[in-house]
Amino acid sequence: MKLIRTEIKNNVLDTMVRILDENRAELLEANKKDLDLFNKDDQALYERLIVDDKKIDEMIAAVKKVRSQEDPVGKEISHQDLPNGLNVTNRTAPFGTIMIIYESRPDVTIEAAVLAFKANNTILLKGGKEALHSNTVLVDFWHRALKENELSTDYIQLLNMNREETQAFLKNPGQKLDLIVPRGGERLIAFVKEHAKCAVLVSGRGNNFLYVDEQADWEMSMKVILNAKTAKISACNALDKILINSDLDGYQQKMVDLANILKSNGVSLLVDEEAKKVLTEEPLIQDPSVWKEEFLAMKCCIGTVNKTDDAIEAINEHSGGHSATIMTKNKDTAQRFMEQVDCAAVYQNASTRFTDGGQMGVGAELAISTDKLHHRGPLGLNELVTNKYYVFGEGQVRE
Repeated sequence: MKLIRTEIKNNVLDTMVRILDENRAELLEANKKDLDLFNKDDQALYERLIVDDKKIDEMIAAVKKVRSQEDPVGKEISHQDLPNGLNVTNRTAPFGTIMIIYESRPDVTIEAAVLAFKANNTILLKGGKEALHSNTVLVDFWHRALKENELSTDYIQLLNMNREETQAFLKNPGQKLDLIVPRGGERLIAFVKEHAKCAVLVSGRGNNFLYVDEQADWEMSMKVILNAKTAKISACNALDKILINSDLDGYQQKMVDLANILKSNGVSLLVDEEAKKVLTEEPLIQDPSVWKEEFLAMKCCIGTVNKTDDAIEAINEHSGGHSATIMTKNKDTAQRFMEQVDCAAVYQNASTRFTDGGQMGVGAELAISTDKLHHRGPLGLNELVTNKYYVFGEGQVRE
């Protein structure tokens, strides 16, 4: 793959910032078409679809942030001068062609493309049909920026395909694919894994847990729970499951208080058998598979555990591997929880809503990876490269 000089890449991003700012009305008009056509029954998906001036400002900020970051391509990872005279250098290199499949969110069209381009990759954007007008305009903006800087528009491509066409493309792509990132629920991930012929990096499934330890600050816990559950239900970092230690001082009253404050904020509840003994009016969880479900709704499960190890076991069995929080004043308990819970991000006394590239200091993100290869957590600019060994010799042959 031909490497583009950092100066040229940054010039494209400067141009894109200007185009986004100068053409707000065009984007807002396209987004209105998408919103008018959308069935508002899926509130989470609808929230993700909305573009307003604040969202455009966030898009511009994302491009500026990536523009300011160091070019991740060609960095030296290691260097060795071997006894046989070979000079071996390991450097970062572009992936090549990345395909991202995502629903609704037009801002992904900006963040995914800016990251892939700065890391010298080609990106294929397969957005959902519900955002077609918005995505078409945004990709046109990208093409204008590329053309102004005398680069091919092939670096950023929008794929407008239905499910059957997508399946056929994954099985037999018209061009070489090096990585596919499906951002969405389990059905989408399973679909891509079934049909893809290249590496798939899983992202998007949340189903995040919060455990309240017996040594938790209760007032702090309530504040964190409310933020994690209600601030943005459409986000993959939203809270879905709460586990309460039965040895918490004032356990029964605090369970009642928790249920009341969640319901007063519009959250519907499901409870396990132990919690049901206290929260007698709340519906009992009938199907254990609910513990594995990501809600993306004002809905939450409350369960009871007798010790921290039970909470760890439950989280590792049911969570999506995204984020988990422990509320406790005991640093040793927190350390054990954070070491043993198998999630991309683990927290002590903080909301799961911080699992986000910008909030965690990474900047713009392609996705939150819940895989362990090649990276786990926010996929920022530095994670969109692979590596390559450069070996220099003077006629050496292996004996």
